[in-house]
Amino acid sequence: MDHHKIVLFSGYAKLPSGTVSSEIYGTMALVVLVDIETDTIVEADCTLSTRMAEGFVTRLLVGRKISSDIEELVELINAVYQGSAKKAIITALRIIVDKYFAYKQR
Repeated sequence: MDHHKIVLFSGYAKLPSGTVSSEIYGTMALVVLVDIETDTIVEADCTLSTRMAEGFVTRLLVGRKISSDIEELVELINAVYQGSAKKAIITALRIIVDKYFAYKQR
């Protein structure tokens, strides 16, 4: 992995109150490593209450192009992620995409 072309982006979103995740973290962190030459998410991590949920989300993201797949990815998350953190995941993802485009334009 050429570390000069891999850039870390993070997004945070408030978790809904009354959930296990919100009791543990309060806020969900979503972090992705992006290959800026190919716009591809090469690694992802997030803070959710179970490893299964975290793994599921990261598998949805890895391999996706951050530049073009965002609406498709939001639709996918809406379809397949029925956990209470869904809105937080989508919000954090949109923040990351905004940061990514700002980074690319600099």
